[in-house]
Amino acid sequence: MQETVVHDKLGEFASSCRAVPERAQAFLETVRELVGYDGAWLAQADPMTSTCEALVGVDLGCTTASCLSGVNMARDIEVTGANRVQPPLTPSDLAFPAEELPTWAECLLPAGYREALGVSLFASGGRQVGFLFLLSADKAPSTRDARRRLHRVTPILGSGLDSMRFLQGTLRLVRGARTGIVLRTDGRTQPIPGMNEHGVSVDAPLLLAAHRVLAEGDVYRSFLWPVGGPHAPSGHVRVTIVGQTDDAPGVAGVLVISEPPHCHGLTPREMEVLGLVIDGLSNREIATALVVTPRTVAAHVEHILVKLDAPTRTLAAVRGERQGCYVPDQRPAPVSAHSP
Repeated sequence: MQETVVHDKLGEFASSCRAVPERAQAFLETVRELVGYDGAWLAQADPMTSTCEALVGVDLGCTTASCLSGVNMARDIEVTGANRVQPPLTPSDLAFPAEELPTWAECLLPAGYREALGVSLFASGGRQVGFLFLLSADKAPSTRDARRRLHRVTPILGSGLDSMRFLQGTLRLVRGARTGIVLRTDGRTQPIPGMNEHGVSVDAPLLLAAHRVLAEGDVYRSFLWPVGGPHAPSGHVRVTIVGQTDDAPGVAGVLVISEPPHCHGLTPREMEVLGLVIDGLSNREIATALVVTPRTVAAHVEHILVKLDAPTRTLAAVRGERQGCYVPDQRPAPVSAHSP
């Protein structure tokens, strides 16, 4: 009965909206009811680099916690095969003395630990999402029953640490989402499992625009983007940028592509002009930006006012942005005179 209660509690934490470190803390406190320990460490895996980033430790000294978060720990996990799908591993399971592992010899033994249970956590589909390490000062090996109890809850823990599950939840907030990618803090990207591209490519200018949005600190922004080039020969798509919280290490945000809204029959050129109007540019500034005459810009603006049923350019800008018809400036950012 007690084991069932613990499973239910872990499942509740795994599906909660708490921040990942809070869920991790709750996991460790609850796991203690199943498997006693003297110290515990829980880390979340970076889905692109396969490294683990420490989330929380329980009853660990600063030196021990720092050691477990270092490069030796990551190397020892790989050397021992503890990053594979398997039941919890103890030092006695190794084919060589645990003292040959730098983390064990230089960190854990001096800290007074004599026994451990380590297990990788996986999400559905076999993606590694974290690693759990339980430490004991008792020399007695972990019992088979303790291993069994811990092994039974690892899928729940993996589900709670699965950053992709929360990223996929973001996609459900965007109506008609066609594709989505993860924007990383190092500038790289990765696909979100289960999302197909449907022939829509995310080009370099769009990625640059997305990272500008995130750099400005926006949590959410939506705009239109031309497909096939600046003049939208293949129309537009809606782009939604959602800034990421601490749910996923190394993740800056998510870029989602969906169907564009109805934009009152505005042509691609008129939408380009409307975007610059929304940005606050005058007709002369728009003419310079688009390399056309001010008279041509004035004609586009008149057409925009009619199509949006707006008596002024200010109201046209407000209606255009509210109705999702904003196309950001496609020009590269100006280079500062002080740039090297």
